[in-house]
Amino acid sequence: MFLYLFHGTVPEDPQLDNVYALQGENETVYLFETTHPPDTSIDSRSAYQAIDSSGSLAGGFAVMNNIPVSEDGRAAFEERFLGRARRVEDMQGFSGIRVLRPLQGDTYVILTVWNDEESFKGWQESEAYNHAHQKRDTPQGITQQRPEIFARPSFVTTYKVTPPEPGQPSTC
Repeated sequence: MFLYLFHGTVPEDPQLDNVYALQGENETVYLFETTHPPDTSIDSRSAYQAIDSSGSLAGGFAVMNNIPVSEDGRAAFEERFLGRARRVEDMQGFSGIRVLRPLQGDTYVILTVWNDEESFKGWQESEAYNHAHQKRDTPQGITQQRPEIFARPSFVTTYKVTPPEPGQPSTC
């Protein structure tokens, strides 16, 4: 599965239909997901391959954890995420998750979609969240064990999601 993130505007391309609009505090990001890369001239800097996915992108609130990973750290980072506990999928209000490998650049994106912001906050305050992140910033955590994996500090962005109209091409 492949996912494209366009900041500000969507390229004009008839293959880009069913595009989600993600409205952030300071920007709009458009999201297009497909099972195969489109036969197009879309800038590959906006392209990601989903190395893990569950659920749907349909929801009202999206969270992107943007994690810059060094070239040498990719395998360890991916192994760590593919071995995750998968507790988020059982949370009230969870819609979907995509673990996205960049096709260019170094920033992976962990995208979660929720029914609403309250559902996401419920995840952050849950026992399941604490379990999933219990080793963070400890000697057993990847940040302490392998700090060279991360190229720069990670950052989180949040968005309100506007789904595409069913069967309608995107007019973003």
